[in-house]
Amino acid sequence: MKTVFRALAAAGFVALAAGPAPAQTPVKKILFIAGPKQHGAPGRHEYEKDLRELAWSLEHATNLKGVQTQVIVGRVPKDLSQLQDADEIVIDGNGDWLKTETGVLFPQMADTDGLKYDPETTAWLKSLDELIKARHIGLTIFHYSMWTDNRAGRTAFLNWFGGLWIPYASHNPVDTWSVRPMKVSHPILNGVEPWTYREEMYSRYFLFDNPTRTELLEAKSADPKNGLVYDPVSWAYVRPDGGRSFVWGGADFHDNLHSVASYRKYLLNGIAWTAGLDVPRGGVEAPKQPEM
Repeated sequence: MKTVFRALAAAGFVALAAGPAPAQTPVKKILFIAGPKQHGAPGRHEYEKDLRELAWSLEHATNLKGVQTQVIVGRVPKDLSQLQDADEIVIDGNGDWLKTETGVLFPQMADTDGLKYDPETTAWLKSLDELIKARHIGLTIFHYSMWTDNRAGRTAFLNWFGGLWIPYASHNPVDTWSVRPMKVSHPILNGVEPWTYREEMYSRYFLFDNPTRTELLEAKSADPKNGLVYDPVSWAYVRPDGGRSFVWGGADFHDNLHSVASYRKYLLNGIAWTAGLDVPRGGVEAPKQPEM
């Protein structure tokens, strides 16, 4: 009996000496929602390819832990139970412009009165907004997804993102764009250097005064008729509910993800920050994605 007691005591001593088990890194689930490709020539508006590659990069990042990703192709689900465990939702898809397309979030403008949505959509949108606020779900949105003519849709976007891209008043020319970080300090800008590339850039946003929105990138088109000054094209926003949001005006040409390292890093940083992860000092490092 004494021998057994000594053995148990020794085992306990070893366990105490080793200390408590290291705490596991909390896992953040990032849900990517890619609208169906119904817009643009091959190589452009490749929502699913873009988001699958960004998800792959986050999963394979060499200096970022605690990421779980899921990609859904189609609209934001009507069944909100599919969003319950998401820490962030990344949206890239069609806006509400063309009746022949499927909007990733809202019904097409031509199917509405321009001011509100049908009762079913209105109830769903209210429930979605309540879920986002209650769980402080991060929201990221790219490019054409922000094209919203309906007033109810614009109200939702303004509440979620702290700024608006307004069709026919804002701007989205295809050109060679010079993109550079603005003179602010923010984790999303960690390791990000200026770059120049060909892009359809959503710009000339309506950015009403808001102390919790931080403009991060500005860009200028090579063609003077598209503007002579740098203009904000991306920002981060801390919502009143405490959740985070991230807006990026580019993401048209798919190949840019492979060829422009600073652009790829910027998007990975933005998604990581919006999910509540700590962005590494030099930015998220990930191997170049294989073509999906």
